[in-house]
Amino acid sequence: MVKYSLQQVKQRFGIIGNAPELDRAIDVALQVAPTDLSVLITGESGVGKENFPQIIHLYSKRKHGPYFAINCGSIPEGTIDSELFGHEKGSFTGATGTRKGYFEAADGGTLFLDEAGELPLPTQARLLRVLESGEFIKVGSSKVEKSDVRVVAATNMDMIKAVEQGKFREDLYYRLNSVPIRIPPLRDRRDDIPLLFRKFSGDCAEKYMMPSINLTDDAREMLKTYRWPGNIRQLKNITEQISIIEQERVITADILQKYLPYNEVGMLPVPLSQLHDTEQKSFANEREILYQVLFDMKKDITDLKQVVKSIMKNPGQAASSFETTSTELQTASVIREDHAHVSVPVKYEALPKNIQLDEREKDDIQEATEYEESALSISEVEKEMIIKALERHSGKRKLAAADLGISERTLYRKIKEYSLEG
Repeated sequence: MVKYSLQQVKQRFGIIGNAPELDRAIDVALQVAPTDLSVLITGESGVGKENFPQIIHLYSKRKHGPYFAINCGSIPEGTIDSELFGHEKGSFTGATGTRKGYFEAADGGTLFLDEAGELPLPTQARLLRVLESGEFIKVGSSKVEKSDVRVVAATNMDMIKAVEQGKFREDLYYRLNSVPIRIPPLRDRRDDIPLLFRKFSGDCAEKYMMPSINLTDDAREMLKTYRWPGNIRQLKNITEQISIIEQERVITADILQKYLPYNEVGMLPVPLSQLHDTEQKSFANEREILYQVLFDMKKDITDLKQVVKSIMKNPGQAASSFETTSTELQTASVIREDHAHVSVPVKYEALPKNIQLDEREKDDIQEATEYEESALSISEVEKEMIIKALERHSGKRKLAAADLGISERTLYRKIKEYSLEG
């Protein structure tokens, strides 16, 4: 397919971008369109997979036949067989009449199965039979019917992993995957992002009769370096938000940053000017975690020293008590770096009845037992961490809760528990 035809296809279907992988996907769709081979379109959610079945259909010999797009994930498992293959009257409760399924209705045309990875296993077996022989049986019928349908499937699942886990039939996967087409995510098309932003902002301005927004150079770079977990769909939503909400028509990086979420898979890259502060904050959190772990260790060591001291004073009595409880396991609640509460086990093994210590070890133990420690309790450390978080954020509880990795409700409960209100 020549370059002019490729651009013509993009214009017809509203596909924007010049990424080589995108052009390759369109070219494969055009090449496979005249055939009857099954096609499996893969790609993350929001990359625009729905355009490619239409390309395949409209450039095929079936273009004058029916075209149906079915979202397999939105149809309940109990009715999906009826939706795809039809049913006879009285075949189940509510079947008041005979109904055609999509395979019968799409005879001579194309059937697009979106989210095909969500198909139940029994339905996958029925689908495999249709693909291999063109035959299907309606729900509640024993009559074999024929259908000439071209199937194009799409999914955002890792199909190889789904096959390995037994969630998708291997034979059906290879039958659908006669010709694979992968749609690249937006983060692999970084140069296309400003083009898409301009298109969406122009459409929004035309729809609501307002001036179009434009990006500064630093905002454009920030837009390109964001990971875009929602891909084109997310970019369109954010562009429309900025167009409607912002009064300024020139969008700077500071304005754009407010609309790029931090709580999604694609985290906003930290500007170099803020990197030092971010590292300091991270190091501070790590220090607090380490302090708490060390405090717990100190307490455990102190307890162990007391045990050893009592053994040295009364070897017989201590040894007999250790026979009844050979192993003691204690746990200390620790807040990890991700702020999840975990239990750190501290294990005390049974000590032998006859302990032989040299003079140097006896001196060390005696010296250690005379050292009194006052380790902070877990609740005191937790209270201190909450106080520091509130101080860092000037008493703003929502920001403090996010910093600690806990919900606002939990933070309010802790503030009340430790009498930090005021």
